Amino acid sequence: MMAKTVRTQRVNATRELILATAERMFAERGVHEVSNRQISEAAGQGNNTAVGYHFGTKTDLVRAIARKHSEQIEERRKELVAAAEGSTDVRDWIVCLVRPATDHMGSLGVPSWLARFNAQLMNDPSLREVVIEESLTSPMMRKILDGLSECLADLPLEVRLERGDMARSVIVQMCAEYERAVAEGTPTARATWHDMATGLIDGLVGLWTAPVTR
Repeated sequence: MMAKTVRTQRVNATRELILATAERMFAERGVHEVSNRQISEAAGQGNNTAVGYHFGTKTDLVRAIARKHSEQIEERRKELVAAAEGSTDVRDWIVCLVRPATDHMGSLGVPSWLARFNAQLMNDPSLREVVIEESLTSPMMRKILDGLSECLADLPLEVRLERGDMARSVIVQMCAEYERAVAEGTPTARATWHDMATGLIDGLVGLWTAPVTR
């Protein structure tokens, strides 16, 4: 039994090391610029097929990295959705949309790679759907989007969809740029992830509530 426990711990540690290494390499260079063999070598695995053994395809590995962070983000969503329940204020629901991810990113230390990893995925047509699919399977995300839609019911559907695409791009790219600046020690307009999220939320409120030109 003890030998089995030790082996399980070793396997779990190897998986975590591969995930962390792949997240960093994908964030720095792009998913398609990094091979499974390179990830295995960078993670110190003597077996160059370690990534495939533990995770399967590269898409499976990408999905595993996304899921590694999703539990903590979802827990924060639950807290914020509970606080926003019944609100008709657009800002309350945008807070629910932004802060779960930025709070988690702020907890990862420096340097972190998640925001830049997400940006690489969103800029890749073959992987963007993985991110969107993972996001939409979140029960709390569905509640957030429903709450936002109710607040914006006066907007034509096509405008809501258009601004949803804009908002997603702004969130992903702004987080990636902030993470990069913090990692490189470049001065930023906001000193913390919390403050950065406040500015981002302000901008998104303006985006969602801007007048519609007909």
